[in-house]
Amino acid sequence: MAAAVTMSNLCRLRSFFISRSVFRFKNIRELTCLFVVFCTLMSQSLADDEYEMDDFLKREYSLTKPYRGLGFSSSSQWDLMGSAMVTPEHVRLTPDLQSRQGAVWSRIPCYLRDWELQVHFKIHGQAKKNLNGDGLAIWITKERMQGGPAFGNLNQFTGLGIFVDTYPNEDKNHERAFPYISVMLGNGTLIYDHDRDGRPTELGGCTALVRNTVHNSFVLIRYSRNRLTLMVDVDGKREWKDCADITGLRLPLGYFFGASSATGDLSDNHDLISMKLYQLTVERTLEEEQEEEVSIPSVDNMAQFKVEVQEEGMSGVQFFFTLLFSVIGLGVLVVVGLILYGRWKENSRKRFY
Repeated sequence: MAAAVTMSNLCRLRSFFISRSVFRFKNIRELTCLFVVFCTLMSQSLADDEYEMDDFLKREYSLTKPYRGLGFSSSSQWDLMGSAMVTPEHVRLTPDLQSRQGAVWSRIPCYLRDWELQVHFKIHGQAKKNLNGDGLAIWITKERMQGGPAFGNLNQFTGLGIFVDTYPNEDKNHERAFPYISVMLGNGTLIYDHDRDGRPTELGGCTALVRNTVHNSFVLIRYSRNRLTLMVDVDGKREWKDCADITGLRLPLGYFFGASSATGDLSDNHDLISMKLYQLTVERTLEEEQEEEVSIPSVDNMAQFKVEVQEEGMSGVQFFFTLLFSVIGLGVLVVVGLILYGRWKENSRKRFY
């Protein structure tokens, strides 16, 4: 509809220019300038039309200004949670205050097999470097609208988590530079270890200086043919840079998109400006078309990512009772041994009488 209106306006403008040029304009230079303006407008119109046709924006899964589909009404497509609030310019997941959690979640499950998600965000605050936290996360998960310790969401989730971590919890002198963006695939049993910055379950990531920049930050997540590609634009150059590339990743259909953030003793403003989902057109082989859909997220050859699933150690109470029963068992064995030894010795004496 917008394209039709634009073309109609251009036709009127062309007629106007022709009439003006015939009856009023006698200066060749003026006619040349008008012709250049007309060509520019026409090329822009065609470029806009091509952009709309090629990108396949899925508005039902996208969150953009002026955020009309976000709220508490029955017609809303997105839900707010916790401290998240809407402004004309962004959705502020958490303000620059301590101990806050906020999130935004899509109400509509996604059944697209091939897609690309572009996330536009900004992290900023008053605190100095390394005295801010904690970051934000982008989700494609089975669960939704549940708070927790993983950037305001469950730390034992089912699906995909992209973590924009702005504070190093484990080791301030580690070779990894922060802010750091990492990828984790959760199957409902793996746990995101916030104290270790998610290292045990990380599938890939990169350093990205996204805090207190003069420009906004962008993350691109592309999922197609069991391959997840993560790219970033954090330099204000409008150029995507590779961050992670994971093959053999299998994600079930029907999951929800979301974004969340949390602050603790340290804080920042975590602003979500937009989430735009595009459907990708992919040609598949017959074998790929007949491939069975998975019900649990998985990734081929987990060993290549050095994912370590550590068993939880015993608690203090468990250790106490284990030690107590071990001592009692050892005592019983000693007593039984002494009794048997006494009887054997007594029987040995009787043989000599």
